[in-house]
Amino acid sequence: MAEAGTGAPAGAGGAGKPGAGGGPGLRERKKARTYRTISDTAVALFLERGFDRVSVAEVAAAAEVSKPTLFRYFPAKEDLVVHRFADHRDEAARVVAARAEGVGPLAALHRHVLDGLDRRDPVTGLSDEPSVLAFHRLLYGTPSLVARLYAYQGESERALAEALGGGVGGRLAAGQVVAVLRVLAEENWRRIEAGESADAVYPDAVAAADVAFRQLAEGLASHLR
Repeated sequence: MAEAGTGAPAGAGGAGKPGAGGGPGLRERKKARTYRTISDTAVALFLERGFDRVSVAEVAAAAEVSKPTLFRYFPAKEDLVVHRFADHRDEAARVVAARAEGVGPLAALHRHVLDGLDRRDPVTGLSDEPSVLAFHRLLYGTPSLVARLYAYQGESERALAEALGGGVGGRLAAGQVVAVLRVLAEENWRRIEAGESADAVYPDAVAAADVAFRQLAEGLASHLR
């Protein structure tokens, strides 16, 4: 739900020689810098003037790149903002896949959410950092960005469904989990946007997560045993 994760530039995976110790090479680092520069420039302009009042051409000019270059990194204007969720598209699936032996999928996800709340991770909605709040206002105040975000959440749902065994059962379970995560984060953000501090909301956020995962466990007991 926020500025967590910058994603990776399209096509940056294999080009260029690796750096010392197997790290990214010069070409990859240059691509990553360009990627971040374009996005940061775009978000700054959108926050200042509004998403719909800034053209892609203006973003490209301010970032000192051509429009074709910009579109190589960001296929759609909305991706200039929503790409910051890219690293989180398969996060729930990764949590399930990496869980310890004997730990159920829901227990692992519940623990992950509680850890995020404790860290005040922006993805949980429990962050009162001014830059995060401004980003959320931009995101939720722009219908096209909300629509793009839902597309990202659809990808998260598909990845989680696969981690939960696939099939209709996996899809149904993943849909419910992703919906719960979205509602919990949106409720936290709504209260903070209304003026409460993250510390004040934290106890209720933990309680809400506990209730949500208890309900999930009861409803999905036959599938996620």
